[in-house]
Amino acid sequence: MKYRKNINKPLVVAQFSDCHLFSDTSALHLGANVWQNLAQVLASIAKKTEVDVIVFTGDLTQDHSKQSYQLFSQAVVQAKLSTKVYYLAGNHDDPKLLNEYLTGICFSAEKTITKQYWQIQLIDSKSTTPSGRVTKTSFKKLNQVMGKSKYQLVMMHHHPVDIGYYIDKHGLTEQANFWKAINELNAGSHCIKAIACGHVHRASFIAKGTQRADQSLNVYTCPATSVQFGDTKTSVKSIKPSYRLFHLYSNGEIDSFVNEISY
Repeated sequence: MKYRKNINKPLVVAQFSDCHLFSDTSALHLGANVWQNLAQVLASIAKKTEVDVIVFTGDLTQDHSKQSYQLFSQAVVQAKLSTKVYYLAGNHDDPKLLNEYLTGICFSAEKTITKQYWQIQLIDSKSTTPSGRVTKTSFKKLNQVMGKSKYQLVMMHHHPVDIGYYIDKHGLTEQANFWKAINELNAGSHCIKAIACGHVHRASFIAKGTQRADQSLNVYTCPATSVQFGDTKTSVKSIKPSYRLFHLYSNGEIDSFVNEISY
């Protein structure tokens, strides 16, 4: 994959999301073997030696079993990735179980990833319902750890803008408060460059200002490793596992690409 000319080699981030594993490796979710799909995605990421950071943005489990967490950990270990996997809780996940099973040299529970020109901020959007919420406490913590001299990519599970199909009823609540807080954090420095999320089970790019007047940043959604949703809950456009790559450049610019696994 070519990089932009006359710019330093980018920081390469691989994002994968929404595995929806069961306790049984042969179990199907909407016709797809989600265990095999996850293994294929991780194998593809492992082959990309240019990847510097790997982030999982939630919904590890479908059946909420402890075995599903064990299987996720097993899949990551077996993939022999070149760097640790950072992670967030999705609406299906139990944060305590994530921290219990995603341990060892293959994982990091840190939520701020600091590199030469960039920081990647993983913020919690899990609530007591399938919908998401980012608390004032989370924004306060974000403000404390943001390096104002570095560019920022914010990653979360829930989508902070409507994307136009049924999943919006389970998106981020209090979106006006979310964007107000983001815009206040970004005032002056403009160091936050984009939002990346999972949850929606398909790849989308929502340009800033196209869904909300206060949407000051581009939003990237990540395809699922499990199945990709169409415009209805039962409309699956593809059962091919997929993930997203980001190229974060030293001048604050971003390129992003979707990698779909071919059978």
